[in-house]
Amino acid sequence: MATNPIDSFRALALQVTCHAVNRASDRTEARTMMQQAIDRLGPQIAGSIAFIGSDCRLVVLPEYFLTGFPLGESVGGWAEKAALEMAGAEYEALGKIAQKHQIFLAGNAYELDRNFPRLYFQTCFVIDPSGSVVLRYRRLNSMFAPTPHDVWDKYLDCYGLEGVFPVAKTEIGNLAALASDEILFPEVARCLAMRGAEIFLHPTSEVYGKERSPKDAAKIVRAVENMAYVVSANTAGIANIPIPVASADGGSKIVDYRGLVLAETATGESMAAFAEIDLAALRRYRRRPGLNNLLARQRFELYAESYSKSYFYPANTMQDKEEVDRKHFLQTQQETIDRLADLGII
Repeated sequence: MATNPIDSFRALALQVTCHAVNRASDRTEARTMMQQAIDRLGPQIAGSIAFIGSDCRLVVLPEYFLTGFPLGESVGGWAEKAALEMAGAEYEALGKIAQKHQIFLAGNAYELDRNFPRLYFQTCFVIDPSGSVVLRYRRLNSMFAPTPHDVWDKYLDCYGLEGVFPVAKTEIGNLAALASDEILFPEVARCLAMRGAEIFLHPTSEVYGKERSPKDAAKIVRAVENMAYVVSANTAGIANIPIPVASADGGSKIVDYRGLVLAETATGESMAAFAEIDLAALRRYRRRPGLNNLLARQRFELYAESYSKSYFYPANTMQDKEEVDRKHFLQTQQETIDRLADLGII
């Protein structure tokens, strides 16, 4: 694989339908459905690159593209049915697609980790043109799923802070990932930008419509405040669940470092959200003194003490628990709300 850096290339936010595995009877049937999803992706990616051109070097897939999301399943039950092994067959099959087309392939999946055998993590990944996983970002803010923060002390022992906020420095730029509604949490993107992120990869599954949603607004804001590209791939609906298929469908887009939407697609399966990523222009923009250079104007020391003294959502709430259900997450959030109210913060 060539590793020489390049100044520009084209990226694609590929909008495809998710076929959920919730109704699968067991792990074996779920794995068959996941492989079918990957088999559908191969021709879609090949056809998209044939249309866009050989300089399409980055393809971002939506959230949930392999499995859908848990609908009341226990943490252990969903881990057994839908979570991938870190070196499993699904990553190998996706790696072959990346190798065949010499692309960086990004997506999002539920994933097991031998260091945390009772849990799964929602993981954004990037596979490089050699077929290797070069980035794993585990979602830090989730309502009903385990996160590294829920086992914080052990997670830091295993992966360190750089493993919490990973940035892959590649020939197509410095890649980082944000999972779904984490686009609404500016600190996550900021911590990644502080480590050099130039392109935020955003697998998502969200409502799309003519009125700008909070997540849609956040994509532009995260791009502007971090002077970075955002490549956001939404689902083209989620099939095989009770929720109507098109509830999360449409609006995949690419936003540049000035907040300009370069490409956007409507609803349905589509490769229309592709655009040029001009790394040379981005880097000139970041190195130019002036009012618009928000990164160079940041004074992080101003905020450090306020953050260090603030205690909102607690860490390690799943550290010693054998099993948790939705009640655990709701109770923890309610306790957080009550504490903030007692402090007069909300």
